[in-house]
Amino acid sequence: MQGSANLNLMIKAARKAGRSLVKDFREVENLQVSSKGPGDFVSKADREAERIIKEELLGGRPTYGWLGEETGGADGEDPTRRWIVDPLDGTTNFLHGLPHWAVSIALQHKGEIVAGVVYDPAKDEMFVAEKGAGAWLNDMRIRVSGRRHMIEAIFATGVPFGGRGTLPATLQDLARLMPVCAGVRRWGSAALDLAYVAAGRYDGYWERGINAWDMAAGMLLVREAGGFVSAIREGDDPLEKGAVIVGNGELFEGFRKIIRGE
Repeated sequence: MQGSANLNLMIKAARKAGRSLVKDFREVENLQVSSKGPGDFVSKADREAERIIKEELLGGRPTYGWLGEETGGADGEDPTRRWIVDPLDGTTNFLHGLPHWAVSIALQHKGEIVAGVVYDPAKDEMFVAEKGAGAWLNDMRIRVSGRRHMIEAIFATGVPFGGRGTLPATLQDLARLMPVCAGVRRWGSAALDLAYVAAGRYDGYWERGINAWDMAAGMLLVREAGGFVSAIREGDDPLEKGAVIVGNGELFEGFRKIIRGE
């Protein structure tokens, strides 16, 4: 696709960070790792990837604001725009040598996500979207799936770890959903789960207790691929509340009712 200057800058930053991450991934046993909390690790590779992205994005757009997983938030001279970045979504996979992790970059304008990139360096898959321009994977247009029957559908989620408080609700979700669908996957990267819904690989995804940088780019991918996005609880903002549910047009309402316990 012919993207805007901002999108091209995002793609460039994602690829540059991806090259650095792939290099470290090959030497994963030698990484310097410190613990941020139970089940939540940060690596030297993670911090270096965010440095690269920040340098590229703010070098090209120095007036924009910033929200990154590792370096936090900062206002820019332009109060209407900010970058939302997860330099390595799927850190635990990365540290265990599992090739399923991604770079996620979104651009927010006046509170709305207007461009998003989710890059999977291990598979060289670049998912991109801009508001009104559709969603793309490596220059091919992508759409959500067209499945109409729950029993044929595959869904994705993140099962809470390390004693997180959302575990009981997620187990209840699974108890309601699994008997009526074809399966549930837990692959450890919210950004890729959302990108896979956009590409029609999954039929839906939901999760509680995640951060804006995990889902900002992926939410736009789903919308631009023809899918639906909402908070799990009626009236909430997914980015603010950290609870999101997405799906294709045929299954979304029924899927959402199951997750909400309606």
